[in-house]
Amino acid sequence: MTRFDGTTAIVTGGGSGIGEHTARTLATDGANVVIADVDSENGEATTAEIVDETDSDATFVDVDVTNDDDVEGMVETALEEYGGLDIAVNNAGIGSKLEPTAAVSESDWQRTIDVNLTGVWRCLRSEIDAMVEDDGGAIVNTASILGRVGTQGAPAYTASKHGVLGLTKVAALDYASEDIRVNAVCPGYIDTPMLEEAGLYEDEATVEQLRELHPQGRLGEPQEIADAIAWLCSDEASFATGEAMAIDGGYLSR
Repeated sequence: MTRFDGTTAIVTGGGSGIGEHTARTLATDGANVVIADVDSENGEATTAEIVDETDSDATFVDVDVTNDDDVEGMVETALEEYGGLDIAVNNAGIGSKLEPTAAVSESDWQRTIDVNLTGVWRCLRSEIDAMVEDDGGAIVNTASILGRVGTQGAPAYTASKHGVLGLTKVAALDYASEDIRVNAVCPGYIDTPMLEEAGLYEDEATVEQLRELHPQGRLGEPQEIADAIAWLCSDEASFATGEAMAIDGGYLSR
């Protein structure tokens, strides 16, 4: 027996980075996984690898978390394919351009909030409805160290991740009596494609600056976040809800 035998999980942003590692970890531990992503190539590849390499099943769904129909269809897929929903990891998110608060365009602001915050709320709404019908479950939202502190030049991203933590706490309170646990993780800077897409790997000096922000002197690995998420989803964390767990190499302790 493994930790998640007989369970069904959804992972948004499951095609790469933290989401991919989380989906693989849950599947290795016995969960059937619905992988949701806007990147169908990476999502389908991850799904196929899970099916080939583990004893679990996996299904890919093309999901934009800003679209109600996509999100509802994601949850319906879990219910139709596997008969229920036990675990949800709301990990889909985007970065934002580095620019001061007054320089951010309204369209960039709204896009970041729509994906990173409203997208999490939209997923929670559908997932919680399914879990209430299925006698409970565990949900983990991916926030950030920037959900707990600020940094110059990232107003929309920082606001969105602060919002995720507030939303996590309220959802945890609202559904504790339904045996639904809702927690969040707050990763530091993690070595994922998102950092590369943000242009932070363009020169070694920038990468070294990122490393030095963490007292451990390095970037985090996606698997380190995936392991924390899996623990929060497991029965080992049965008394944890409303928590914002930092996995950040000491960043927030400075």
